[in-house]
Order: sequence, then C-alpha cells, then structure tokens
Amino acid sequence: MLKGFRDFVMRGNVIDLAIAVVIGAAFGGVVNQLTKSFIEPLIKIFAGGGIHGGAFVINEVAFDWAAFVNSIINLLIVAAVLYFLVVAPMNRIKERKRRGIKNESGPDPVPEDIALLTEIRDLLKQQG
Repeated sequence: MLKGFRDFVMRGNVIDLAIAVVIGAAFGGVVNQLTKSFIEPLIKIFAGGGIHGGAFVINEVAFDWAAFVNSIINLLIVAAVLYFLVVAPMNRIKERKRRGIKNESGPDPVPEDIALLTEIRDLLKQQG
C-alpha cells in the first residue's frame, strides 16, 4: 500500500499540482497586498478620505464597503491572470489537438520510406 502511495506522489502531475498550489498562493498574496496597499486607499480617497472614507457609519458602526470593492477587484485580477495565462493557452492546445494540427511551421516532413514509395509509384506510372 505504501508503494502505491509513493508511486502516486512521485507522478509528475501530482508534483506539478503541488507546485502550482504554492505558486498560486504566493501570487494570491501578492495580488492581495497590491489591492490592499494601492487600490483600497485610492477607493477611500475618491470616497471622501478621512477615517470613514470608503465606509458608511450607522450607530457608530463602520461598514467598510471599500474593502468589499477591493476584494472584488482582487478576485477579478486573479481570475484574469489565470484565464489569460492558463485557461486560454490550454484551450488553444486542446483545439489544435482536436483539429490534428501538430505544429505551425508547416506540414510534417514526409518519412523517407513514404517518399521512396511515392517516387517508385510515379516512375511506374511514367513507364506504364
């Protein structure tokens, strides 16, 4: 049972997935800090600034709507990056595989044996 688990963990796709999760978490942290350090203060400035900029107060309780808008912007940035760097390229690869296109440099070179048989066929046509 342990050998099966070891084989599962050592498969390339599991290791790639683990790396993707770690990098994704790090990227999420960077985007989160970017929006918290730059975008949220801009929202608060445009909402009037001050202690309650980007919030409204009811019975001395502040409702921080700027933080909510900041979270939405954070989500949109992460979603856009994932779409353009992961989903769109994978869709293009799948579409190429579906159509049978292997490369964009032109048609695949003809194997030597097929070229030789084609040449023999053409010579036989000329003689007959």
